[in-house]
Amino acid sequence: MRKKRRIQWTGAIIFILLLGLLARLAEIQLFFTESFSKLDINLIQESVRQRTEEVVISDGRGEFLDRNGKRLLTKEQPAVILFPFLQYDLPHLKQTASILHMEPEELKRKLSKTKKPLILKNDITKKKLKDINDMKYSGVYGVYMKEKDKKRLALQTLGFTSENPELLRKRYPDKKELSIRTEIGTFGLESTFDEFLLPEQDTKLLYHVDGKGNPLFGMDVKYTAEANSFYPLQVQTTMDEEMQVEMENILKEQGVKKGGAVLLDIQNSSVLAMASVPSVTSKNRHKARNYMLTAFSPGSVFKTAVLAAAIEKNLDKPHTMYDCRKNLYGEPEGKQDVMNLSESFAQSCNYTFATLAEKMIQTDPQIIEQTATKLGLIDRVGWEGDVYHKEQFKQFDREETGNVWGDKRDKHVKKAIAQTAIGQKNVKTTPLQIANMMATIARGGERREVRIADKVLYQNGTTMLSFQNKRAQGENIDRYTAQKLQRYLRQVVTDEKGTGRRFQDLPFKVAGKSGTSQTGSKDKKGNTLYHKWFAGYFPMEKPKYALVVVHLDETSGRAKTNDAFYDIVKKVNEIEKKQT
Repeated sequence: MRKKRRIQWTGAIIFILLLGLLARLAEIQLFFTESFSKLDINLIQESVRQRTEEVVISDGRGEFLDRNGKRLLTKEQPAVILFPFLQYDLPHLKQTASILHMEPEELKRKLSKTKKPLILKNDITKKKLKDINDMKYSGVYGVYMKEKDKKRLALQTLGFTSENPELLRKRYPDKKELSIRTEIGTFGLESTFDEFLLPEQDTKLLYHVDGKGNPLFGMDVKYTAEANSFYPLQVQTTMDEEMQVEMENILKEQGVKKGGAVLLDIQNSSVLAMASVPSVTSKNRHKARNYMLTAFSPGSVFKTAVLAAAIEKNLDKPHTMYDCRKNLYGEPEGKQDVMNLSESFAQSCNYTFATLAEKMIQTDPQIIEQTATKLGLIDRVGWEGDVYHKEQFKQFDREETGNVWGDKRDKHVKKAIAQTAIGQKNVKTTPLQIANMMATIARGGERREVRIADKVLYQNGTTMLSFQNKRAQGENIDRYTAQKLQRYLRQVVTDEKGTGRRFQDLPFKVAGKSGTSQTGSKDKKGNTLYHKWFAGYFPMEKPKYALVVVHLDETSGRAKTNDAFYDIVKKVNEIEKKQT
């Protein structure tokens, strides 16, 4: 009796398991064939994909162009694609070899060694492509393959793509037609402009394979391509490819291992070049960071904001003298001399600005952060607005905001005020904010949002939408303050002891400010590490460019900030002469 019950229970369990398996098979093969699992996988497409191989000619994703229409991340590479069964068709093999200037035996040997299509890219000319395609033979194709440029300019700025099925479905729940293998932008402009750049359809050659993955040579090769002449879209950036290349080369040559530079077009309030180092690789993309959009202590560059506040409070008296033999806290140090305000700014006297900040805060506790806001050092400065059907679209990915005070009680602590006045303590700004401050001063005080993209274009070159050069919301410093700041910034370079005197012999007249901030860290030898800045604009008479260079986490003597700034200004002058 017990044995009979065990058999019955065993049979019942097996029946339930088979029933569950049948239900699962029905779910896969009958009910959810086009939308399986939470990722909405199209099982029919994926099963067909398993029986086919492909040669991708273009992934169909949109492009980034520089301001002159040059591709920034990809290039079109002429190539000839040959299918292995060509080796068995002697007449076409000989004809193909003749076009490619190869011996038939050599070509046959190469084809016999591969089961996949053979792709030849070396020494492929337009004429060879035309002659190959004039054969009209299904085993040989001449194409232009879209490839990612190995140079990978502005990688942390333009960003990168990757396969991320969960993020794909979360970001685009209504785009069920997108394969889970579709790459999406996950960093930089690739991420912010992802919706515009998504592929409608890729361009590829498809061929069938047997169960072992070998080509079925009797089957035709299928060519699939984007049929809509409006897509894929192109994002025309404000960047200049040549300036970007030179900036990256200079940072590398000068040995700037961490930091970067950003160059702005002042009148158009746009990014001409932006480089962040070190670069990222496929192995450390999770650590990717654009330092030009990251907030750091700016050091004495922040004295520009304190000086602006002093001018607006009418405290910039030319005959008022400051004992710069004293250090930041008013203690005897003896490194400098007694100076007026202009000399103090040019030679970066800490005591002067600690004294000014303390005096101003006694009568107006909000003065420093209010002036910093007017100069664009607190809020994000990148272009934001409603475009297409996206509200508050931001051009820059992961742009950080700035900060002045960490604790309001610091405004009543003398040492905290002194440290804040020289851009230390809790003061944080991004290099892009500093560059925009310099551009604001050069424009006479008008603050604008910074663009890195100018237009989104259809494939045929017509404009889908534009990003207008627009003023930033909020108050500005007045024109009188800006004009005074221009003179102070110029004296940093012209003063014989100024911290920017290195730039006196440049082809452009430079105005600017240096900065050194302590990081609180040391290298392996116990040397103190600093963030070293130089920010400025040029030419002084008719300002066109604002430039910031920052070398992060470096000892004072080894920092290459000034060297890199000098070389970039010189190179911009050379490029400008060549382009005009």
